[in-house]
Amino acid sequence: MGDYDLVRDKFLVFSGGLFNFGASTPSGVHAPSATPDGLGGVVTIFNMNLGMDTKGWNQIMTLPRLLTLGNDSVLKIKPAGDIESLRYGHKHLGDTVLPPNEEIVLDGIEGNTIEIIAEIDAKTSPMVELNVLRSKNKEEYTRIAFFKDRGFRITEWGDKTGALLQSGNRVVSPYGTPRSTPDRESVLSIDSSYSSTLPEVLSRAPESATIALGPDEPLKLRVFIDRSVVEVFVNDKACLAVRVYPGLADSLGISLRAQGSEAILLSLDAWKMGNIYE
Repeated sequence: MGDYDLVRDKFLVFSGGLFNFGASTPSGVHAPSATPDGLGGVVTIFNMNLGMDTKGWNQIMTLPRLLTLGNDSVLKIKPAGDIESLRYGHKHLGDTVLPPNEEIVLDGIEGNTIEIIAEIDAKTSPMVELNVLRSKNKEEYTRIAFFKDRGFRITEWGDKTGALLQSGNRVVSPYGTPRSTPDRESVLSIDSSYSSTLPEVLSRAPESATIALGPDEPLKLRVFIDRSVVEVFVNDKACLAVRVYPGLADSLGISLRAQGSEAILLSLDAWKMGNIYE
């Protein structure tokens, strides 16, 4: 993102980011297509590479994503389309304490075609995890982990001469106004290291993105699981997606865990998702 300088006929970049956070293969996102939505936003859809040969349907698509620009010049990312029309079998879990170092397996909330919306206050816990596609004895699981205040420290300055100044891992505005960001960003990671016990599944390093949350802003996750696809939208600020291939029939469970000290699950809503072709 940036500003177009009509006098100098130059595009001045002040911010940028990534749509994937590792190699495109195996099991990664690549090859985006995009189109304006006519309302100031852009709809994108991505190809997802395989992590195991599945004979005839290796190349599949992500959910469409709507990109918009917030008032703070931060890119917003959320699911596009009428995805909610596929929901059924709603389950709700209210305010729940997550004791330190104790995994809480959710009773009656499970599936491999499911949408989850969770809001979490990590409090002082350095790491809170949401495990999905978890087998009963945890031989297989996919871990969605939030590391609070463990990302890059942000200090951004620009001068008034039009020069772009580098700060941390980004280029900042040339107009002399520090952008409003927290002292340290957090990290959201999808770890598929234990997603499958099948020998033919290719391993992938964790997919990790830095997320800037305000001092009192809770973690908000919107998770879509569609058999071999896990897509996670984080506070409408980023989306991470990977392919996974559980080999056990009971790899359907969901659990939560706070590391070190307690956290609070403010709410969790889950729906099974119908087949779009039906």
